[in-house]
Amino acid sequence: MLTPAHVQGFAEVAGELANRIGTVVLGKPEVIRIALTALFAQGHVLLEDVPGVGKTTLARALASSIRGQWRRIQFTPDLLPSDVSGVTVFNQASRGFEFHPGPVFANLVIADEINRASPKTQSALLEVMEERRVTVDGVPHPVPQPFLVVATQNPVEMDGTYRLPEAQLDRFLVKLSVGYPDEDVEIEVLRGAAVRSPDTLEPVTDTTMIGEMTRMVAAVHIADPLYAYAVRLAAATRNHPQVRVGVSPRGVIALTRAAGAYALINGRAYVLPEDFKDLIEPVFAHRVLLSADAQLRGVTAADVLADALRAVPVPLPDRQHLPA
Repeated sequence: MLTPAHVQGFAEVAGELANRIGTVVLGKPEVIRIALTALFAQGHVLLEDVPGVGKTTLARALASSIRGQWRRIQFTPDLLPSDVSGVTVFNQASRGFEFHPGPVFANLVIADEINRASPKTQSALLEVMEERRVTVDGVPHPVPQPFLVVATQNPVEMDGTYRLPEAQLDRFLVKLSVGYPDEDVEIEVLRGAAVRSPDTLEPVTDTTMIGEMTRMVAAVHIADPLYAYAVRLAAATRNHPQVRVGVSPRGVIALTRAAGAYALINGRAYVLPEDFKDLIEPVFAHRVLLSADAQLRGVTAADVLADALRAVPVPLPDRQHLPA
């Protein structure tokens, strides 16, 4: 049971994190808010945008704001799976095999330009993103908790890249685009470009507090009509005439989990339909596969989700479904 003090404390820490990251990533408060939502919902973040708009800066700022272990992996075509997960080597002194953990053994892992690595190396992240453990030579090795992967990729310069398969895209809770800054913000960036660095950020909290906050998300109240609303939104994507593959049940679980974290960030212990509306595009868009005809017509996943929101009626408020 979440008390008002718990909710207020959660919102204050989340606000401090957002403000601290916002001193480096200027003019993108909503992007920062969604990234923090994924952190508290124990999900992973995929940042896809053109080069130079601050994808890696956002990931590094998030890592620097939390007192814990973080590692950055620069994905390249020659990167091997063992370079990510680790390897078992023979120790001559002890006459036995020892596991040497890879950079994925950290609280926050930045996978930079993930689509530049081979599919075999990309798949090395599949198990750890879902199970939060790595199996090497048949032996499972759990990663530290909390655990978050923030991956970046560029939608341009596709030469020498490998598109992430749908099975791996589905492992990411949200997919975000940073976007170009406004004129005033870009001028401000130029003025302070030499002094604003994620490395200069002081941590706001530690991994112990983040772990407690993720457990609080599970206690957020979601009324039964809202569960039905989430399922109907997903069903609307599956039945859409321009969709080849709609949102899976895993996607619905991701939406409800993210909505709980989003509600706490906004100072509430219960979820509203507006939370689903704010989160449906970052959570659902990368899980919708359009038909070939829709792609030729220029239809986007955002268009499909807008149709779903219009087609599914919003549940009316009912006091009996609200927490006491």
